[in-house]
Amino acid sequence: MTSRVIQGAVYLDDPSSVERFLSEIGPCTEIALDTEGASFHRFHDRIYLLQLSTREKSAIIDPLATASLPNLGNLLEDRSIQVVFHDADYDLRLLRQDYGWSVANIFDTRVAAQLLGIKSFGLAALLEQYFDVKLDKKHQRADWSMRPLPDDMLEYAAQDTRFLLQLRDHLEGELKARARLHWAKEEFSLLEETKWAEGADDDAFMRIKGARDLNQRELAVLRELAAWRDDAARDLDRATFRVIGNEALLEIARRAPKTMQDLTAVKGTPRALMERAGTQVLGAVRRGMEVPEAELPRFPKPLRWNKDADFDNRVVKLKAARDEAATRLNLDPGILCPREKLEAVARKNPRTIEEVASIDVLRRWQVEELGAAFVRALALRS
Repeated sequence: MTSRVIQGAVYLDDPSSVERFLSEIGPCTEIALDTEGASFHRFHDRIYLLQLSTREKSAIIDPLATASLPNLGNLLEDRSIQVVFHDADYDLRLLRQDYGWSVANIFDTRVAAQLLGIKSFGLAALLEQYFDVKLDKKHQRADWSMRPLPDDMLEYAAQDTRFLLQLRDHLEGELKARARLHWAKEEFSLLEETKWAEGADDDAFMRIKGARDLNQRELAVLRELAAWRDDAARDLDRATFRVIGNEALLEIARRAPKTMQDLTAVKGTPRALMERAGTQVLGAVRRGMEVPEAELPRFPKPLRWNKDADFDNRVVKLKAARDEAATRLNLDPGILCPREKLEAVARKNPRTIEEVASIDVLRRWQVEELGAAFVRALALRS
């Protein structure tokens, strides 16, 4: 095994050293895990670093040098082993994407903190609150795809799991003391299916900030420009905004330049990029301008529910009941029950707790805490 140790974590950059480390920590019943991606820098996001800790040992694994890691996957998918994350969503998506792993028996310290009503639930804030440890945030947007990784970046990475099991202990104890552990377990079980949707996202260009300010013709041009930018970013393996920014893309769509001179006059168009790919950009503009009127893109109309005249009034009543419960429970109202769930309840207009429980967007713990209050609120006359 490599002798390089960073902040008490052994750095592993070959398959045999990973296998030896995994054999040394087993059997175990809990493990803390974190991953580092590079979506701020790369088009193809993947795991560029894996950090894991048990009570006794920690490791930083370089997945670019350690192949498929089947035994680590077996460990993470073993339901007898609890895997502790902080803000698991992104990690779970990358683990599923890169390795096909479906992590079982999850504990997410971010979710736990939110369910306890802790307002500052970032990892740095929690570690400072519970352990008086101050994390250096300077590498939050670092390029983890670079090699070799300098020691200060590895030191930063090692901190992400070093205290995670102890943090879990504190939060789990508080959840038990406040009879909320079953809330957390329900949330954790739902995380197990987290993954990215399959298939191409053909409407991603519509989510570019500012796209709604364009007319349909400009939107057609933006669609072609966004497709060109994605292709260029894919070829360069560079984050899309590092190829050309959204503001410049929107301005090109508005102006629809026909010549290279017109194109380079647009603010924010990198000269070197335009010299290399300007003809492709102009081609994208031309394709957008040639889209037949009947085929121009348009934003889908928002779903319109057949709201009865009393719908908004019911939402107001439910919100009042939710806010009262949030105050009693010392929870953020949006964590307790966000507005879209209140609207789902208002549409159903339940008369009994059983009818509240039949609303599929509600968690069981939300029904437990809010069901009776919702029924009472909806029974009140305006």
